[in-house]
Amino acid sequence: MTGVIRRDMLKGAAALVGAAAMALVASAGPVLADTYPSKPVTIVVPFPPGGSTDLLARQIAEKIAGPLGQPVVVENRGGAGGTVGAFHVVKSAPDGYTLLMGVTGSNAISAALRDDLPYDPVKDFAPVSLVVSAPLVLVVNADSKFKTVQDVVAHAKAKPGTFTHGSPGVGTSMHMAGELFGLQSDTKLVHVPYKGSAAALQDLLGGQIDAMFGDLLVVSEHVKAGKLRALGVTSMKRHPMLPDTPTIAETVLPKYEATSWQGVFAPAGTPAPVLTRLYQEVSKALATDELKAFFAQRGFLVEGRTPEESKAFIAAEVPKWKEVVKAAGIKTQ
Repeated sequence: MTGVIRRDMLKGAAALVGAAAMALVASAGPVLADTYPSKPVTIVVPFPPGGSTDLLARQIAEKIAGPLGQPVVVENRGGAGGTVGAFHVVKSAPDGYTLLMGVTGSNAISAALRDDLPYDPVKDFAPVSLVVSAPLVLVVNADSKFKTVQDVVAHAKAKPGTFTHGSPGVGTSMHMAGELFGLQSDTKLVHVPYKGSAAALQDLLGGQIDAMFGDLLVVSEHVKAGKLRALGVTSMKRHPMLPDTPTIAETVLPKYEATSWQGVFAPAGTPAPVLTRLYQEVSKALATDELKAFFAQRGFLVEGRTPEESKAFIAAEVPKWKEVVKAAGIKTQ
């Protein structure tokens, strides 16, 4: 009971703080937009230093600091799959000085997996831009009898509950990609959770599991080495790293899309002119040769969506993953 009361109090306090901050900013909106930024800007990374989200945030911070005329500081606030840092930004004043480098987990899937999430990924954020995305790849062992996505679906229909796929754990993007595949193909795949991607990949290479919806950058090396066979990528378009591998959408599931993405978010209520200014500078950064090379090396696809486009995208992502969680019978936390 104590834990429930604490979460409710946390949500209530956040709502009061957010409402007061939004009212204050709304009254000074035009002035704020004209003078923004007049002090350093912070980008909160909801993970420890060194990961891809942290590296991306630091690249963007470096590129936009000059045009903004103010330092842009990256602050790491890891914990609870990215939700600790996300909640910190939600509680911040909606003035454009505290931003979030949000990801699929913190700003979409978390809402499907957690009943106690202290924020709403759609209502409590004002997206600046969905910056990049990266597909996963459905891969099997090179010696596998499965040659195409169609083979997988046919087998899963003929022998329900026998096709296994591994992931780094329950609720990860790799796991959810498999559940979405099962939902849209009307099949039941058997999920095998591991403690990390490396263990799942090792068993796939060893033939202990049938498949994996793997990280593009990791599995593409094994595909090129002839150890794994790529059956399909999870984006709507083919990926430059695997140009000969079809998308799952162009095979048998025309609506299938399961990408990991990262974007810059501000608290809800941030003035539109401030969001526009930030979007303009982020867009310029994405067009630099340095960031283009950074993305290409890591398999990222540049999105660069506007605040409005990003908002619509997130609004569609959250219910999609909630439907997947419900259909798969995944127990929410």
